[in-house]
Amino acid sequence: MIRTIVLCVLLLGLVTGCARIPSEAPGLSQALGSRITAIRAAHMTLLKRYFDEKRDEVDAFIDTQWVPMFAENLFRDPRIAAVWHQVVMNGDEHDRVEFLVRVGPKLQRKINAKRRELIKPLNELEETIQAKLDQDYTTALAMNNSITSFLTSAAQVDANRQRYMELMGVNDAAVGNAITEVDEAVSMLLSKA
Repeated sequence: MIRTIVLCVLLLGLVTGCARIPSEAPGLSQALGSRITAIRAAHMTLLKRYFDEKRDEVDAFIDTQWVPMFAENLFRDPRIAAVWHQVVMNGDEHDRVEFLVRVGPKLQRKINAKRRELIKPLNELEETIQAKLDQDYTTALAMNNSITSFLTSAAQVDANRQRYMELMGVNDAAVGNAITEVDEAVSMLLSKA
């Protein structure tokens, strides 16, 4: 008899003792996944804007400091200085245009090369940071997806358990009363033994 009562209590405890997952939990976890995706997009936009600003600073440096210094050094070359002086003193517009047409592309290539040299480390750093952030956000989303799946499954199990208990006519109050009665009966039996 005692064995039957103890088995009933254990069975009842197993049926009703499962942790309950609020039905809202899977939805909240899905919403968290959406927020992670939105935060990821904002973070990547912020990263891009930061490095765009740094590239703009490099461009400003080239325009305001490097090009003037480069031009000054260029005109220290006696051959260039002599040709420029002759073009300016001659006053012929065609000679000035010809000088710019010949020298301009060479100057532009050097300016562009300097810009690439200064921008390259920024681009590499941006790519490294972006790859790390992508990896971290992908991991966070995968973890959240696993939790969402678990919560969805647990909520379905809990809903099925509740439905089966209702079909058997068992509710939380009845379970609590049955546990109390069994506990009292076991206590009485143990006190007589």
